[in-house]
Amino acid sequence: MKKNMGNVDKVIRFVLAAAIAYLIFTKVLVGIWAIILGILGGIFLLTIVTGFCGLYTLFGIKTCPAKE
Repeated sequence: MKKNMGNVDKVIRFVLAAAIAYLIFTKVLVGIWAIILGILGGIFLLTIVTGFCGLYTLFGIKTCPAKE
């Protein structure tokens, strides 16, 4: 897997994952929405660690700076 995510994209995903985690732990999100958004937050964290987003590959998007 080639990295296709830039640093700005990673920061945005981290902020979203942290916001989701905060809402779940403070019981603002409960039930099915907490589960769905919790899974989405986990996916965000996984893509941050790997630097690879499968959907970006499908759509031909690359936010990672070009290496020469």
